[in-house]
Amino acid sequence: MTVDALTDVAGVRVGHASRTGDGWLTGTTVVLAPEGGAVAAVDVRGGGPGTKETDALDPRNVVEKVEAIVLTGGSAYGLDAASGVMAWLEEQGRGVRVGVDPAHVVPVVPAACVFDLGRGGDFRARPDAALGRIAVEAAAASPAGAPVREGCVGAGTGAAVGTLKGGVGTASTVLDSGITVAALVVANAAGSAMDPDTGVLYGELFQGRPVRHPEAHVHESARRRLAEAGARNPPPPLNTTLAVVATDADLSKAQAQKLAGTAHDGIARAVRPVHLLNDGDTVFTLATGARPLDAGHPLALNEVLAAGADVVTRALVRAVRAAESVVGPGGEWPSYAELYGRP
Repeated sequence: MTVDALTDVAGVRVGHASRTGDGWLTGTTVVLAPEGGAVAAVDVRGGGPGTKETDALDPRNVVEKVEAIVLTGGSAYGLDAASGVMAWLEEQGRGVRVGVDPAHVVPVVPAACVFDLGRGGDFRARPDAALGRIAVEAAAASPAGAPVREGCVGAGTGAAVGTLKGGVGTASTVLDSGITVAALVVANAAGSAMDPDTGVLYGELFQGRPVRHPEAHVHESARRRLAEAGARNPPPPLNTTLAVVATDADLSKAQAQKLAGTAHDGIARAVRPVHLLNDGDTVFTLATGARPLDAGHPLALNEVLAAGADVVTRALVRAVRAAESVVGPGGEWPSYAELYGRP
């Protein structure tokens, strides 16, 4: 049984930690690999990224597998959340062995952040090591294959997509080969996820089913509401869309990096414009290696690459649809569901 989430890749777990109220509107999401780690890679296409340990994922470098990936709010300050994840992994003896003592490990924890500073009202309210630890403990405590909470949780707590409220979304697919490909997205873009002329989410145009166009009066009302909210908010200086694409395919680091690159196409379908100088768009990949690619088919990777982009698009649409409106001292971000209703 699948739950249409990143956790459909066997052994992968997701944990969120959020803080709201009293100036807070931020959080951290941890993707925990199966014990023993997973092959990982990254592709950064935004012009203003905030990341940690991404160089370790270069196929030319020594690290083969990672135990966890951290997505966090708080801009560069929030990368401190990865320290709490590292500490927890060290306690479990999980990481790169660096000595004869099994306890001597160095967990490599790649991380990326979104800009949400001040959206709760307090610029200094941002994730730290303690919040990262809460998120990884939540991931570790979750059952195998558990559903993943979407919307304004974890790293998506303070997310915004243009003037709309953003959040976390996830999706998965099982290919004819039996390989699972899944994505988790934090939608927090400087661009828009919505066609301004119709109110249709761009990503829904690529999902292979009829698109329901909002009625004209509903769309006009939504446009007025968004304009009013946007006028009250400070200009969005920096934003970022983050994604983790996981698969149970047996990929090399180079193949995983190719998957991270093509998965960016999924963001480009759902957000316009994308990969700007004030975005930090970053896609990580995890490959658990449980299912080999067809050795007799030199292009067997292609179906995984195509699926990665597809699930990222669908996860981003779900992030926007699952988000809830926020009105507070840091600003006002109406949700798509408030403006147009749920499908």
